[in-house]
Amino acid sequence: MLIGILGTGTLAEALGTCWARAGHDLIIGGRSRSRAKALASRLDGAARAGSPREAVTERDAVLLAVPWEGVAEILDAAGAARGALGGIALIDPVNAVEHGVGLLRTPPGEAAAEQIAAMAPGAHVVKAFHLFPASQWTTSGDQEPVTVAMCGDDPAALRAVGQLVRDAGGVPAVLGSLNRARQLEEIAGFVIGLVFAGVDPRLAIPSVPAQAIPTDAA
Repeated sequence: MLIGILGTGTLAEALGTCWARAGHDLIIGGRSRSRAKALASRLDGAARAGSPREAVTERDAVLLAVPWEGVAEILDAAGAARGALGGIALIDPVNAVEHGVGLLRTPPGEAAAEQIAAMAPGAHVVKAFHLFPASQWTTSGDQEPVTVAMCGDDPAALRAVGQLVRDAGGVPAVLGSLNRARQLEEIAGFVIGLVFAGVDPRLAIPSVPAQAIPTDAA
């Protein structure tokens, strides 16, 4: 796939590394051109640096890998309000939460993903990759692949992002349409709050076996 990455931080590098190894074509666009060039050079020659606008041009998918405080600025630089992301799968891993507390910073009943969709008219926003730290995608081992919960409105965008989840070593699980993004973001806030309280989130969630879905409706 042709992938753009908006951002130059740890998540951008972690997922960029996975996708470069999978053979995808990457453009890194950040607020700092020098940092974008430095990140592109670390991705084994499979990426090049560009402006935010170049990073979203003629791409199959774009990763929005910036903190919540930087979302509006980077999308504006990419030309999102003018339709530059129209028809593109826009991957939203952003956690709009208070650091160390986990409380959501968006108004009640409103998801950050929905605000991002409003900032990028025509983009097919997919909430994904927001529950695990960047280190999840840089460590190798024989552990069971993690499940990446995701939601979005466009079936083709969900399929594309699902493939990118697999390329990063995860298993995609579509929760529903984008109107469930608030629920996913609340879960992230819950997990972050427990972590900063010194609690292992895995011990706060019951282990319930998955329910088998009948393949024969008759």
